[in-house]
Amino acid sequence: MLITFKTPVHADITLFGDVAKALIRMMGHSGAVPGALLAEDIPAALERLKAAVEANPEAPLDPEPGKHDEDARAQSVSLKHRALPVIDLLEAAAREQKNVIWDT
Repeated sequence: MLITFKTPVHADITLFGDVAKALIRMMGHSGAVPGALLAEDIPAALERLKAAVEANPEAPLDPEPGKHDEDARAQSVSLKHRALPVIDLLEAAAREQKNVIWDT
């Protein structure tokens, strides 16, 4: 499953579902899909996501820890790299005071 984040002031961002749901939960949301953030809630969600990334930027984003072997984990993409496009989208939405939605 793919999840796409949308706001009128930024290009759409599409991520694999498990990765997107993990990032959504880091923003303080339930992880429900479809979902949305109102413009006034975006700054707080953005700060929570940035704090989670800064706490461990090189950690592999593995939504199912223990399920993958060491080789797969060694080749995984870091949390910082996975979150960057969503952070950019949230920053643009916060600047322009626009809502963000996500769906499949």
